This record gives sequence, structure tokens and C-alpha cells, in this order.
Amino acid sequence: MKHRKLFLSFLAAGSIFAQTQPNSDYRLALPDHNGQLSWSVSGFSIVENSAKPNGNELGVRARDASGKVTFLGFLFVVPDAPTTSVKCRNDVLAQEKKANSTLKIVRISEIVPQGGLPVALVAHTTTNRDGSTTYRLRGFIATGDLCGDLEFYSGKAITDEDPDYTPQFRDLAMYAQVLFLHHAYPAAAPLFEKGLSVVPSDGAPFKSAILARRVMRDQAGMSYGISGDLAKSRSIFEKGIADDPTYPLYYYSLACADAAEKNLSDAKRHLQQAFDRKANLNPGESMPVPAEDDSFLPYKDNQDFWAFLQGLKARK
Repeated sequence: MKHRKLFLSFLAAGSIFAQTQPNSDYRLALPDHNGQLSWSVSGFSIVENSAKPNGNELGVRARDASGKVTFLGFLFVVPDAPTTSVKCRNDVLAQEKKANSTLKIVRISEIVPQGGLPVALVAHTTTNRDGSTTYRLRGFIATGDLCGDLEFYSGKAITDEDPDYTPQFRDLAMYAQVLFLHHAYPAAAPLFEKGLSVVPSDGAPFKSAILARRVMRDQAGMSYGISGDLAKSRSIFEKGIADDPTYPLYYYSLACADAAEKNLSDAKRHLQQAFDRKANLNPGESMPVPAEDDSFLPYKDNQDFWAFLQGLKARK
């Protein structure tokens, strides 16, 4: 089952600049250096961009809807390459401590995400002229001669914990999506499925409850399918059709499961049903191209089936 990219309504409010993607992925790259700093965050609106004339630093500042939390993202060249995330963090903090003696480090740690570069973390505070405190959480990542610095700051401690807080739909959706984006599909699947049972009446942070259920169910079914549990994936989409029979991608995903089980007659039937309902896609979505989908490519030598797929492509 191919990983289809869904349009999610974890959208940053306000202006969307060139370095953001429709699903709130932020990306920074320098004109004369290989490498890219990218991250996903929802609910923030860009308020400022910055760049150095020498082409060696690009930055973005964004604020959440409440105006209480801001993030800064910077990608910059370091003079003493190659560098590491820890060295990048320590050098930046040393410079900032010289400029501001009130900087106080609260916690430092390092993590190595599965399949990713090491990340150097730091939580620190600074005291403002009016005596108030700014709380900061930062992550540094480095490769070659590039450093990335992603920082969140607020006038309230970002790391405050509420032991009585019960995770809500938004929390489940965000956690599951992070797992999904890191290809941890077996772990993401049950969280997406659990989210279906607690979708709020307004669907927030999605634009509606219908959209929220569609996205969570689609992601759950895909996660089970990619993980190899086709029976569970099929049951997710069949339940979706029963509850929401006009949504085309449920049928399309069933066709992918059919193809994985070499059941081409059912795959054709479900694909036809999907394209018959393509007018009911979510805003921002488009129908996949079956003839380019990994699920169906193994059957390229089947002339009848492939001719059918080509006909669907023409109707896209």
C-alpha cells in the first residue's frame, strides 16, 4: 500500500511563505550550500523572515494564534566545518551568554532519532529588562558546515506539566502524525484509530468533524496496511464506507488492499467506485494516479487491468 500524502488541516494561520508546505512543513535551505532544515508544526503564523546578504543564514519567526508562544528557525553556515549538533549548540549558547549574562541553562540533553541525525537539546531562560522571564526550548542539528537552530519561547514555562490533564483528540492526532511522518506505522495505526472515538463535535484542529474522521480513519487504515495488517486495514476502510459512503479514498484504499491480495476484479470495482465519487474529496486533495501507484505497478503486464488503470488516469 503506497503512502499517500493527505491534506491535513494542521494549518498555520495567516500568511504561508515559500518555505512552508500545505501541511505546515517548514523548510529552510541556503542558495550555495547543500542541505535543508525542515520541521512540521501547526497553528503558527509567520511574522518575520530574515536572511544575511552573504547567503549564509536564513531565518523564520512565527507565532501561535494566542500570541503567547513563538518559534524561531535558523539555518546557518559555521566556519569550522565539519561540525556536530552538540558543538553547534554549545557555540551558540556561549555567544549568547556573552551578550546576555542573565541566560540560565535549565536542562541539556541529546537524542538520536531512529534513522536521523543527532539532535542537541537545551532549555534555558533569560531575564528581561522589566524583570520578567522568557522560557526557551531549543533543538540543534548539524551536518557538514551547516547548523540548524529551532527554538520555541514564551513568557510562561513551556515545560510546565499538568498531572491531571487527560489527553484530548488534538494530542492523539499530533502524536500519531509524528509517528506516521517518521514511518513508525505499527505504532501510529492504533493511535489514529483511537482518535476516531474522541473526535470533537467541531473537529478541531481540523475544519470539521467530518474532515477529522476522514483523515484519522484514512491514516489509520494506511498505517495498518503499510504495516502488513491488510485485514485490519480493510476493516477500517469498510467501516468508513458504511459511515461515510461518499468519500472516494476509502474505496481507493480498499483497491490497494485488493491488489496486495492479487484480487484484481475487486480492485477494479473499488477503483471505479472511488473515481465515481472523486467530487467528494476533501479540500486540497486530489485523486491518486493508479498507474503510478506502487500497489498496482506489479500488474503492469496485465493488459486488461492496465488499460483500465490508464482509463482512470485519463479521468483524473
